[in-house]
Amino acid sequence: MSAYVAPTANGGAQALPAAVRALAGADFGVLAKRFIDAGFSVAQPAPGIVTIKSGRAPACASVIVSVGVHGDETGPIEVLAYVLDALSQGPDALAVDLMVCVGNIDAIAAGKRFIDADLNRMFRPVRGSLASAAEAARADTMIAATVDFFSGAGPDRWHLDLHTAIRPSLYPTFAIVPDLIAEEGKCALIAWLGQAAIGAIVMNPQSAGTYSYYSAEFHGAAASTVELGRVGTLGQNDLGLFADVGTALDDLLRGAKPAAPKVEPHVFAVAQEIIKHSDAFHMTFDRTTQNFTALSQGQVIATDGDIMYAVRHPEELVVFPNPDVRVGLRAGLMVVRTR
Repeated sequence: MSAYVAPTANGGAQALPAAVRALAGADFGVLAKRFIDAGFSVAQPAPGIVTIKSGRAPACASVIVSVGVHGDETGPIEVLAYVLDALSQGPDALAVDLMVCVGNIDAIAAGKRFIDADLNRMFRPVRGSLASAAEAARADTMIAATVDFFSGAGPDRWHLDLHTAIRPSLYPTFAIVPDLIAEEGKCALIAWLGQAAIGAIVMNPQSAGTYSYYSAEFHGAAASTVELGRVGTLGQNDLGLFADVGTALDDLLRGAKPAAPKVEPHVFAVAQEIIKHSDAFHMTFDRTTQNFTALSQGQVIATDGDIMYAVRHPEELVVFPNPDVRVGLRAGLMVVRTR
């Protein structure tokens, strides 16, 4: 049974609970001591990364939970902090090998999305002009820790990369799931997302250099980028909106029997990727357009010099529209509902 109880709101940054302050600051001191005292093997392979293993591997699941890959996405930091604090007060309940990763530590401290470039586009072999960015080095550190964590692990592998969206969304919570995940893991992941009351799932056929896609492609993990509401200030997120996510995460870490889904997520397939090829790129809708806004067949999505993106199906929905990305990166996804 879950011991996680979602708080409804905090009183601002000055009133942040110690567990939230610690996780936001990538400080695992208290957490590590509680699990060490309970007999777990605990390591901190790099700043912002901790692994907690029971010695039962490979019989148990191996789970990575990452937050703060974008420094201004604070809600998931708070959700995870409360889950870990509750779990560490009865550490013997941890039923998985766990790696916690706080992604862009410097950006979190600065209250910015990133320092030089988007960290969640760095998990790719070729980085071009971004190779010297601070985030490229951080991605290499995270990749090395991920390789080490999954080395020798059994087949039951998970990676939940918790984010928040820049824009409002017709689905307040949604997930991006790599389509290459093996069927058994994909079914288990989709069931967990339903338990967490995630409203929509986008099955993604190819990588955009994200951390979760990397874990799925190279380590066989049932991985997902999970979007929980919108960007907010640390300590001012209404975590009551994500109580189901916290409970489902707590259950996963405790090895609880899967609960009945809170919702049956709508499932979408990617119809086309919108790539920004030049500084002439222009989207035909404004910055108030929500994620999952529907566009009709033939409607122009964006122009980029001689390139024109238009809706090909009777209806396509736009996800992650962002004309401000760097040239060469994805500026949006167009999706169609499959179920």
